[in-house]
Amino acid sequence: MTNSASVFSGVICPSITITDDEGNIDYDLWGRHLDHLIEAGIDGVLVFGSIGEFYAFPLEVKRRAVDFVVQHVAGRINVFAGVGDTNIDKVTDFAKAAEKSGVDALVVVSPYYFGPTPDAAKAYFGAVASATDLPVILYNFPPRTGSDLTPQLVADLVAEHPTIVGIKDTVDTISHTRKIIRAVHPIKPNFSVFSGFDEYYLVNRVSGGSGVICGLTNVEPETFARLHGAYESGDYATAIEAAERISHLMAIYDQADLFISAIKGAVKAKGLPISTLVREPAVQLTDGQYANIRAILE
Repeated sequence: MTNSASVFSGVICPSITITDDEGNIDYDLWGRHLDHLIEAGIDGVLVFGSIGEFYAFPLEVKRRAVDFVVQHVAGRINVFAGVGDTNIDKVTDFAKAAEKSGVDALVVVSPYYFGPTPDAAKAYFGAVASATDLPVILYNFPPRTGSDLTPQLVADLVAEHPTIVGIKDTVDTISHTRKIIRAVHPIKPNFSVFSGFDEYYLVNRVSGGSGVICGLTNVEPETFARLHGAYESGDYATAIEAAERISHLMAIYDQADLFISAIKGAVKAKGLPISTLVREPAVQLTDGQYANIRAILE
């Protein structure tokens, strides 16, 4: 069963945040990157997800960047803002600023460091959902946050808050995502369930999910757009061909100390002359790792 009537669906790119070698945002190259994503057929872009290094930029810089992306995209695709933080005041402040900027939805990661109990998670997500009128997409990434948004917890949140319309489930097992779909769809049939792992597009859709929000869309957005279009039209031979390419590209993630460095290196190898700098603390991409990434792409 596919869920084509989801509030949001398809292939969403959690964009890298493109900076110069000093760490200042390079709006010219970022604009070119966004144009490439749009022309390739991506359905939406997420600003300041994990790959966007949301944890590493001051709030004021992030506000300006979201303004820029909304204005540059100019309604061509959906724009989502990642507003995660450990401080609820910062989260709601950024959420309100993103609403003013004109984003289509918020993506809200669980508070990290102190992985919340279900009651604390309900209070936290409830506060964010109440802070604006924007749709909210939950972001579940247990290895990074220290807690899991269980299917029951997600179902409870959806029942309580009409503006919670989706989830990015970055859990490396489809059974967790499938159980969320089964738990939530009786309550909200058009609830969007995205997988956070690139290679899960097909099994996500077969399970009734909405698609993927994943990093390699920065690198080969055309491949993901082809996969989504082929699946939607029933051209499963083309869908499998695209999925095989994505499976091959997954090795890129293993080529650097941090997956963000690997994705930035791959975007550079594809021809956009960006800096591969990742905000400290981080181990930067080496020449040897960059050569390995180029070889995988070829």
